[in-house]
Amino acid sequence: MKSYRKILKNKIIKTSTYDKVDVALLSDQSTQFLSKVIHGLGIEYSLNISVWEAPINQIEQQIYNPGSKFNSESFDSVLIFESTHSLLKKFSLTPEKNDFAEIQIDRIKAYLNHIRDTSNKKVILFNFYELNDYVYGNFSSKVNQSFIFQLRKLNFLISEFISNNDKISILDISTIQNKIGFDKMLDASMYINYGFILSLDSLPTIAKNIIDLLLVHKSIFKKCLVLDLDNTLWGGIIGDDGIDKIQLGELGIGKAFVDFQTWIIKLKERGIIICICSKNSEDIAKNVFINHPDMKLTLDDISVFVANWDSKVDNIKNIQKVLNIGFDSMVFLDDNPYERDSVRNNIPEITVPDLPIDPANYLSFLYQENLFETNSFSDLDKNRTNLYQTEYERVKLKSNFTDLSQYMRGLNMLSRVDKLSTFNIPRVSQLSHRSNQFNLRTVRYSESDLAQIMKSEDDIGFVFDLKDKFGSHGIISLIILKKVSESEVFIENWAMSCRVLERGMEQFIINYLIEYCQQNEIFTISSEYLETTKNKIVSKLYNRLGFTQNKNKYYLKVAEQPNLETKICINNE
Repeated sequence: MKSYRKILKNKIIKTSTYDKVDVALLSDQSTQFLSKVIHGLGIEYSLNISVWEAPINQIEQQIYNPGSKFNSESFDSVLIFESTHSLLKKFSLTPEKNDFAEIQIDRIKAYLNHIRDTSNKKVILFNFYELNDYVYGNFSSKVNQSFIFQLRKLNFLISEFISNNDKISILDISTIQNKIGFDKMLDASMYINYGFILSLDSLPTIAKNIIDLLLVHKSIFKKCLVLDLDNTLWGGIIGDDGIDKIQLGELGIGKAFVDFQTWIIKLKERGIIICICSKNSEDIAKNVFINHPDMKLTLDDISVFVANWDSKVDNIKNIQKVLNIGFDSMVFLDDNPYERDSVRNNIPEITVPDLPIDPANYLSFLYQENLFETNSFSDLDKNRTNLYQTEYERVKLKSNFTDLSQYMRGLNMLSRVDKLSTFNIPRVSQLSHRSNQFNLRTVRYSESDLAQIMKSEDDIGFVFDLKDKFGSHGIISLIILKKVSESEVFIENWAMSCRVLERGMEQFIINYLIEYCQQNEIFTISSEYLETTKNKIVSKLYNRLGFTQNKNKYYLKVAEQPNLETKICINNE
């Protein structure tokens, strides 16, 4: 990673075409060093981050004062950094040392809840780096009234509280401290001279983690990991060495590959799509997954398995077509510098880290890179591999048909329609954040946003799933309708998974909305299309579906709309 001073040189780069992000930074420290590096590093991620620094030590004043700049301006995100050194001062002065963590979490909860209740700002809250005053020496970890005991308890209470609040993220500075070391992260001379405890050398790493979270706030994150095989998932070349000679197991360097595979399985379990792209004979490559006793990954863990002698650039492009996700959502890992360079130069959007030469260092390097930041997780993520495996089967079947209509008819597609509920809200929230191409107004909904819509008398949310003869796609589309009048509803947003494009799902959904409106004496459906860099494929969607355009708004007269052709049937049994 670049140094602090090299990152500051990025400010000469023009950022007028970059995505604008307005951030408020609240701290009990002087923050000018941190704000500069956030802006400078953001440029490397095509973000024009404007950081407003609140006056020092005015966190709660800014939050609670309705006339403050924090409350009077519209910031996308807010960073809150309370230092452990300031916390230690409070602890030293309080007589209630046994209850210190509970008192502090109540205070922090209060201002976080206030932000939630009075604004749509997304919060990035620093937890507390570790600092032991050694009043009790090593015995501190056993003494309830020691500072380190209360500090660790407070960090746990923060995590526990935020786990139930989807608008707040933790900037885990405690873990960052463990990575880079106590002495390298904190700088006493900086604290004395500038009122800022963090060292300049630590700021690039901290800023990188902040930007990872800001990207997630903009629904920009990695969804797919594409892996090479030889010397990446195991040591050696399977075609030359044979299955009994590759390095894989609990001894020597083989253990590094086993640990690496175990990490990949954990990524798969949290919803990352795992694909293989290897220059190999497919049967020889798959044989390792099936028959090697120390192989942790199985073929069931892989969504798309491509092993042939074509270029990796072409194969990755084919994988992308099957998955129907953006290249910027993909990460490619390969031990070979030539292959990495080829993919990087031909598909510049894809992330291609330079793996260390020694496989023993793969995991520590990847931990540092933090490639798979997220803001949500649910049990539904665990099924993502099966969804893409069946999609691969659909794509292979489709290649056998010249008549697309015949192919669609043969899929026997059925869709279930539900209203928003406590059961589907987690997946619907994810869908609103993950869908970028088919997303008409690109409104992102947190789980709490959807819970409010579910309770509203003026809003209604419809959720659509889809299944066919290969299996279920799960929930693939959401529409949020907002009442304009007794006779008109406005489509606040319509998002759909790109896995089901060109299946006739949009026609099915409009047919369903027409029927709903007829039953409820609603005569007009209106909406608009708000263009982003990624959703241009739906720029003419409303025109195709029979809406009349008036400037940037679209209107559909329910009584005049014919039934649109689709091969999808309703399945609401």
